[in-house]
Amino acid sequence: MSYFGGSNNRLAESSVARNNANRLFDSQNNEKGGYNSRRLYYYTGSKLMIEWTNQHSCQHPNNNCELVLQYMCHDLIRDGTSVKTIPTNTRKCKGGDCDRDFQYGMHENYTYYQTCAQRERNKGLFFADQKLKKDTAIYTRQNPDGTRRGYECPEERDYYPYWHPSPWIDIAVMTNNVSRCSYYTQNSQNVKSKWSCNVTQPKNIVIPNNKEECETNGKIGVWTEYPAHAVAAPICREAQFSWDNYLGNGLNGKSNVFNWTIPETPGEHCVLRIRYNISTTDYDWWADHTLNPDKKGEPSKVNLSKEYPLNGKAKEQGYVFKQNPVVKIFEDVDFDLRLAINTAQFGRIFQDRSHTFSIKKRPQDLKDAVIHNLNVRGKRGNIVQVYPAVEYDFVPNLLNIATGDYIHFQWNGSNTNNKNFEGNGIAGTDRNNVVMLAESDFSEKSKNVPYKLLSFGHYGTNYPTKITNSSFLELSKDDITKLAHLGNTKGNDPLLNKADTYFDLGPRKITKQGKYHFMCTRNNDFSNRDQKGKIVVRDFPIVYKMIGLQGGTIAIQSKAALYIPPNTLDKLLSLQMASWRSDEGNDWLKEKRKRLPIVEGFASDFILLLPVENFAAESPVRLSINLTDTDSDIISVYRTGDKEYGVWQRIVTEIENGVAHSDIKQGGVYIAVKEKSLDMITNVIIIVIMFTIGLIAVLVYFYYKKSHPWLYAKNA
Repeated sequence: MSYFGGSNNRLAESSVARNNANRLFDSQNNEKGGYNSRRLYYYTGSKLMIEWTNQHSCQHPNNNCELVLQYMCHDLIRDGTSVKTIPTNTRKCKGGDCDRDFQYGMHENYTYYQTCAQRERNKGLFFADQKLKKDTAIYTRQNPDGTRRGYECPEERDYYPYWHPSPWIDIAVMTNNVSRCSYYTQNSQNVKSKWSCNVTQPKNIVIPNNKEECETNGKIGVWTEYPAHAVAAPICREAQFSWDNYLGNGLNGKSNVFNWTIPETPGEHCVLRIRYNISTTDYDWWADHTLNPDKKGEPSKVNLSKEYPLNGKAKEQGYVFKQNPVVKIFEDVDFDLRLAINTAQFGRIFQDRSHTFSIKKRPQDLKDAVIHNLNVRGKRGNIVQVYPAVEYDFVPNLLNIATGDYIHFQWNGSNTNNKNFEGNGIAGTDRNNVVMLAESDFSEKSKNVPYKLLSFGHYGTNYPTKITNSSFLELSKDDITKLAHLGNTKGNDPLLNKADTYFDLGPRKITKQGKYHFMCTRNNDFSNRDQKGKIVVRDFPIVYKMIGLQGGTIAIQSKAALYIPPNTLDKLLSLQMASWRSDEGNDWLKEKRKRLPIVEGFASDFILLLPVENFAAESPVRLSINLTDTDSDIISVYRTGDKEYGVWQRIVTEIENGVAHSDIKQGGVYIAVKEKSLDMITNVIIIVIMFTIGLIAVLVYFYYKKSHPWLYAKNA
């Protein structure tokens, strides 16, 4: 996880590899990955970008893929100060209470793990030929020996949605197969209660995993309902595309991201996790007990041979799902091939978790504000040294906001990175700052856009603007100085060595439009270690949303909305919607010497919808534009996809209760207009025709009157 900066079980190691892969959770990841501990906080309702890479592909026919984002908060969550795994023997913990022995990192608590370790595992699950040591929930196909990592429950880790209570709150599910989204959202503990057998004396017994055995087998315990988390169901949509064996960017050279709106419930100690399921298509990866319903208590089995035309000889030819099978691909030839198959990993879960963070209640003066978090990702080193982590960059490195929005500048780093890794300043240390870039020495042709923004600084330069001349975001000189020097203005410290790893400017209101380009002076090494960013401020908001096969709505409040019915799109689509006032759009058209045909006036704002090209080829989607003026007999909607805004097309429109509805198939610029009435147009046409006829008659008369003597003289 690039941002939040996933730990991969690291704490503050200076070594290349983490010291303890079992410290908090089972990651299944390379020992080299992860970032050192860095604590931050975020305000409720603020917007945060989560970035990650996954080794195996998503949205590719090579395999099945699912990504699940979750978080949890409770008072005892902590990173700890030791890399040792928290004990299960309470006598090894301070005061006999491991939950409160703060030297150890802890996410799930002691009771949660003990319940998992004693609860009967789900015996209907498919576990191939793996030999599970025992029959409780810490033993799974991926974890047959019951290895412990922190207080994580292996069965809950490996399966989603889990059938027993879990402290994790779902954020989103991203999958190759959205037909399962209804199952995920309906069975999430966000909205559905879970049940478990509560026993009074749990030691030395196996806790039943079902109501019947819990209550009737000698009344071992009480079958107890645990309420839902009482929050919205998780977002479920298609996963973004990623490549096999490529821990890098997705399509268009950009990171795969999920934009998370921080929950409204504050929490001082929270943690985020991302899990990634990779499954092959050699067998039905949705295999469960329903494949053998008549054999209660036995594990699921799959018929591998039906996938291959082997005439009932699959077993004889080695087509059996087992560890490293030897197969005969030619029936009558003595030629065998051994396959590299690990049945514990065909269907495998990877995981990463953040270090702890806080969710804070907003101050009263920010109660209704739009807050964007601007942070820093990556760690010290070049691309080879930090891989599979990433180098320094801003998150996001392109931020679009509206005037009146707030930006919360905040980041953290570590003083215990590997001292042999490339970087500036004291070896092993992270530092970051923000300064506006200098202007370019040459001018560029302005882009053809229907709004003009002043540009401050230039991406192509590598020197900063002097603080005394800086107009960065129209922030105060004090704020600009803090962003540059990190609050340390005493003495000569060009590499920021005396500054702290942590910096927090707090939310700042942005009031001036413009395109602001900025950099980090310490880490911007021009080559691939480039650390620059751009903030675009407009006086109108741009709304972003990803919509796929399930459909959905993207809307600008009180302006317009686009509704996409289910099964309209055949892939995940990134949509943008914006609006600008009709007078601004009209001024732009006049400047370009363009105009809309037969228009009496504007009846709405201009609505921009991207992408421009066709995205609903089979069936249209509905665009609804709120009208600002309904005082006209004829209101129509016009569209242009022309870069010069010269060609406008009238589209079919229905007017209902002050809203213009149009069925469309592509993006572009849309505007509702008041058209001149038909009677008026007819009268104008008649007048023009009569005037033209009269003019022609006059011209003909004078032509013959003047030309006749000339003709007569010529003939004579």
